[in-house]
Formats: sequence, C-alpha cells, structure tokens
Amino acid sequence: MAGSITKYATAAGPRYRVRYRKPDMKQTDKRGFKTKREAEVFLASVTISKAVGDYIDPALSRVTVSQLAERWLAGKKPPAMKPSSYEPLEISWRVHVQPRWGNREIRSIVPSEVQEWVTGIGQPTGDQPGKSATVALRALGVLAGILDMAIADGRMKRNPARGLKNMPRKAKRKAGRSYLTIDQVHALAHEARYPGLILIMVYCGLRWSEATALRVRHVNTVRRRLHVEENAVLVANVIHVGTPKSYEFRYVPYPRFLDGILAELAVGKGPDSLLLGDGLVHLRPSKTRDGWFDGAVSRVRAVDSTFPRITSHDLRHTAASIAVSAGANVKAVQHMLGHASAAETLDTYADLFPDDLDAVADRMDAATRAASVGKLWADALA
Repeated sequence: MAGSITKYATAAGPRYRVRYRKPDMKQTDKRGFKTKREAEVFLASVTISKAVGDYIDPALSRVTVSQLAERWLAGKKPPAMKPSSYEPLEISWRVHVQPRWGNREIRSIVPSEVQEWVTGIGQPTGDQPGKSATVALRALGVLAGILDMAIADGRMKRNPARGLKNMPRKAKRKAGRSYLTIDQVHALAHEARYPGLILIMVYCGLRWSEATALRVRHVNTVRRRLHVEENAVLVANVIHVGTPKSYEFRYVPYPRFLDGILAELAVGKGPDSLLLGDGLVHLRPSKTRDGWFDGAVSRVRAVDSTFPRITSHDLRHTAASIAVSAGANVKAVQHMLGHASAAETLDTYADLFPDDLDAVADRMDAATRAASVGKLWADALA
C-alpha cells in the first residue's frame, strides 16, 4: 500500500498515524487510530479509492453548508428560476435549513440526523402547530440540492439527504373546485370593477398573471387570438414581469362577442400599453376579503344563493369546464390553459372529461355496423 503507519504516544495511550499521498502527490496524514488494524483498514480504503477514482480530499469536505448554500442559491436566482419559484426556496433556506445545518461541515452530516430533522419540522412545538408536509419536503429539497452540488464538486461521495424513508406525506384531498355557469359568469362580470378581466380569464383560460400582462399588441382582431407571451407575478409585494409559467408562448382564441369588449379596453392606448387597467401599471391580485373581486362575489351571492364562494383561480377552472362542455378535446384544452402536457390537463380536470365506458362501446358498435366489413357481422348476428 502507498503509505506508512507510525505509532505515537498520547496521554490516553498509544495511537497510530497514517501518512499517504493524495492524487495530486501532496502528502497528508490522519491520526488518532486506536489500533494498528484500524489504521491499516483506513490506508487500504484510501489506496483503493485512489485507484478507482473515488478519492475525496478530506480538506474539501470540511466546508460548511452555509458556504455552499450561497453559491447554490445564486444559481437558482432569476432568470434561472422564476421569482415565484425562487422565493419559497430562499425562505425555506433562511427559516428551516440554515438554523439547523448552516454551521455544520458537510462531512459530519449523517442520514439519521436528517431524517430526525425532517420529521421534527412537522411536529408541534409548544403552542405552535407543526409545519405541513409541503414545507418539510421543500426544506429537505433545499438541503439535498446543496449537498448534490457538493458531490458534483467532488467534496463528498454520498448525499445523506437522499433516499430517506418515512417521509412526510402530503394530505390527499380532492380539490374543491367551483365551476360557474355562463349566466353566473356574466353576473359576476356585471358586478366587478374589471369586467373585461373576468371575461378574458373565463373565455380564454388565462391565468391572472397572464391576463394582467396582456398588452394592446397582443390582441389579433383579424384571427381573434390573444398572444400570451408575458406573465406579471406578484412576489414579495413586487410585480415581476417574465415569460408564462410554462415558458412557452401561445395563441389563444377568443369568442366573437369579446371583440367589442377588447376594442373598448384598447381605446386611447398604444401598442405596448397594458390592455387592462390604466395601461401603465399592472393590476394586482385582489387577495383581501374586502378586495374588489370578493366584493363582486358577495354582491352576486346576495341575489343568487347557488353562486359558490370562489377565488379568481376558479375562473380558470370555469374556462376548462365551458370548453369541455362545448366539445373541446383534451389537446385543445391543454393548449388554451398552457399546460405542459395533456396528461397534466387530464390529471387536473379528469372530472370534466366523460369516461362512460358504455358510451364508448356503443360508439364502437355504431362505427363497426356502418363499415362494410361490419355489416357482415351485423347481418350474422341479427
């Protein structure tokens, strides 16, 4: 083996030191082994790791989690991630990960500690309830991501924050979506401060952030299309303008009756002016109970007891409901809503798409009987 073992005296008794050369041929040592056998095993492991290219320099693994976190977070900042996605990571690091792991050297972290920490996030402390599984899993993801970077940099071999068991489970609950009828949509628009916003979200399926980012030039009155290419998201009380959530631009059709409404919204504005509001400042979400959206909902509910309590996002759900009831297929709905895949659309709105197996069988039967080859079977079975 490439190295040497020497014995030395300490107040606690004899100890052994291992001297060896790192792959860069610089000499180093590790001391404190109680038996010569322990020292020999360590030297053998170092020799093998150098031979197969798995050697980790102990000096590199003495770095703390905080020292690596700064670089990891810097790599996640916009435009690498959208502001709305980056903010929860930064908060999770500051609130949950840094207090527990910030000053720890990465080489000292073991899986059992990480497991205990993740479980503890969900446990109540004093009069404070435990955090949700989403919060716990996000914190774990931040720590695991930082340590993944350490592995990529050759600072450690295994990630103690990966492969844990007994993970916090998100509660399975069915989304309580509310779908408005067309009459209810127009009743709400009539009561709202911004009726155009209500109708654009419902009949075009746009997200709030996409609708409020529309500019006059995004309206194609010839083809009746809205070009969705910007997104205006409120993060930490600041509007951030970027690309849509899926990072893909799309053209969304709008019904003929919106022609007049869109034309009215564009009156007196230039091509780059915002379509909604004063043309200069993006409309902000109505998140307070006494906001204009909730106020409109309350006024409609006062005269229509069947009108559900909804949020602005339920207008997007209503868009999907109206499109499906009008006969749109899943690919059309996917494109309108800007989902990454048809599978996402089906998972989100499975309750809207018909899945009557008897109806499918009846259609197949009718198609077969209508075909020439089917007539032979039909005649034979008649």
